[in-house]
Amino acid sequence: MSAVEAARFVVSGRVQGVFYRASTREQAIALGLRGSAVNLADGRVEVVVAGEAADIARLERWLHQGPPMAQVASVERHRHDGAVDSGFITG
Repeated sequence: MSAVEAARFVVSGRVQGVFYRASTREQAIALGLRGSAVNLADGRVEVVVAGEAADIARLERWLHQGPPMAQVASVERHRHDGAVDSGFITG
């Protein structure tokens, strides 16, 4: 079993008002990840997750597509050293 890792993603495009956060939550929970997905004031979505590296990679691949109504322009991955919510929160 590998160590728990954490990552922060910033997703841009048409990602607000298209069930992106709720769909991300569903994907993350199915992968056993914990964290959060929140709308940013500039129209992007921030996703912070912690879990197994392989599961984070699977979620990252999904973030590039998102739910059917989303139009993802880019997904930036950043290192995350801070706390990560338990469970999965959308806000």
